[in-house]
Formats: sequence, C-alpha cells, structure tokens
Amino acid sequence: MSATGQVFTIPDFELQCGAVLPEARIVYQTYGELNGARSNVILYPTSYGAQHMDIDWLIGRDRILDPSRWFIIIANMFGNGLSSSPSNDAACCLSEEGFWFTHWDNVRAQEQLLQTVFGIESLALVYGWSMGAQQAYHWGALHGDRVQRIVALCGTARTTDHNTIFLQSLRAALTADPAWTGTRFTDVPDRGFRAFARIYASWAASQAFYREGLYYPLGYESLEDYLLQGWEAGYRKRDPHNLLAMIDTWLRCDVSNNPRFEGDYERAMSSIQAPVFVMPATTDLYFTPEDCEAESRLIPRAEFRPIPSIWGHRAGNPYQNPEDEAFIQNAVADILTRSLN
Repeated sequence: MSATGQVFTIPDFELQCGAVLPEARIVYQTYGELNGARSNVILYPTSYGAQHMDIDWLIGRDRILDPSRWFIIIANMFGNGLSSSPSNDAACCLSEEGFWFTHWDNVRAQEQLLQTVFGIESLALVYGWSMGAQQAYHWGALHGDRVQRIVALCGTARTTDHNTIFLQSLRAALTADPAWTGTRFTDVPDRGFRAFARIYASWAASQAFYREGLYYPLGYESLEDYLLQGWEAGYRKRDPHNLLAMIDTWLRCDVSNNPRFEGDYERAMSSIQAPVFVMPATTDLYFTPEDCEAESRLIPRAEFRPIPSIWGHRAGNPYQNPEDEAFIQNAVADILTRSLN
C-alpha cells in the first residue's frame, strides 16, 4: 500500500465551470480485496483539507469500515493537493479567474475510475463525512440505481446561506494576507493562516467542547497551544491555493446544480433511492441537525440518526473520540446488514 496512492488519469476532462483539464488526475487508495462479483465496494470520498492518509484511521478489522469484508476505495477529491489541484497542475486556477471544481466533476471522475480500473457497477455503500457527505449525496442522486446505501456524516446536499457566510469568512481571512495578489499568493500567508485556523476552530467544535476544555485531555497545554498545534499547524501543511479551491467547491455544493436536475433540488433529493443514514452531530455548527433533518425529509428512504456529541462537526471524524466512533461504527454495521428490499 502506497502512502501517495494510485493515480487514474482522464484526458481532456471538461469541468462544469467550462475549463478543460488536459490530464485530470484522481489519486485514490484501496483497502481490502474486491470480491469476484464486485459487490463488496465501499466508496469513501475525502473531506475538506484531507488526503486519504488523514482519514483512513477508521479502516480496520475492528474499526468503522472493515477491510476484511469490504473493498474500500478512498478517492481524493479535486483540489486537495493529490488529485488535480492548483498546487500540482498549471491548468488549475481559482474562482477569481473563472475556474473551480464541483462535486459534479468529482463524481463523474470517480465514476470513470471505478468502471475503467475495477469494472465496478454497483456500490454497497458510499460513506462520507463533511465534504465527503456532500459527494455521497451527489452519488445517490446521480447514480440512484447503482448506490445501495449511504452514510452521510455531518454534511448536506446543498450549502446553506449560513454555511456560505462561514466559508466566505475563511476565504476573506486567507486572502486578506499581504502575500495575496488577487489571483495567487506570492509567499506563505502567515497572517492569513493564523486568522483562517482560528475561524475554523471556532466553528469546528461546540461551545460545550471548549467550556469543558476537552482539548486538555488530548495533550494540549492551553487554548492557544490547541489553536496553534491542533489547527494552525495542520492547515500550514496545505498549499493555500488548494484551501481556496476546496472552499470554491464547497460554496457551489448543490446536488441539483447540474445538467441532470437543472436546479430542481427537490427532484434531485427524491432521486436518492438508497437507504440513507443522515448523521449530523447534535452540536454541529456547519451542518446543523435542523438543516440535515430538513433534507432527510426529502429523501424517500432516509433515517435521521444524529450523533449525540459535544464535539460538534468533529464528531463525524472521531479519531480522538472513542464514544462517537462506537456510535458511528454501530450505525454502519446496521445499514450494511439491512435488507435492501
């Protein structure tokens, strides 16, 4: 298994924004073995800022996704620094120059990967957290006859106005740095990273998380230490152009904004025929349980299963939080053993 993943290349790939990538690259990693019937496939798209090695901690025999039974594919979304991104492809720009990726692009590329490389026609489960959940909803709507189940953790099928304000604040903070020219950064945006990380941290966990000081048991000496080491240091590992590119995708998340549904959001949601576990955290500030529950009512076979947690958005990726991990693991086991009829 390679830490850098495998590469699938699509020539002359036209994006929804109208740009054409001469060579679109999808980097992916697989875990487990594909069975003869190609019926044991779990697709696990990446989340904001994450690469496959950041989120594969939950794959293991006694973890949320079991590779001894399932063939798990983590597909790195466009813009994350491994797949085609501003940092690794001169053809990739930002929205200031009329260029962006959408989940319509991600799903079309992932579908080509699955068919061309593996001959996969059906997915037993699409499992996604945050922006991964956004992609899971897109898969369910665009390929309703090929997705058997969905677990959507802490994400919505369409970005809300409130979520849009959060994303705009992140973008404004990063591009307020003196190194920003209006289309690119000429140097490391030190002030931008500092502001960006603090905005992100303020939304990522709940008020109760901070009130109870849950960062102290994680080994941090103070709130400032947590912000510096637990947040700012992580985002400094990412190219700032990629962080903006992924925000551009998130801002445009709308399961109906594509040629298939032409803006008909309710029709797009009702096209998701698979059983869906809609699993926000009860204290998520990005994707509130109220927003997620409202969406679940538009999906014919959805079940609303909020995660009872004060970890906020981070409850959906609980690598430091065994209680929430167990809750999610039980839900995944439940949906995978249910009859599809």
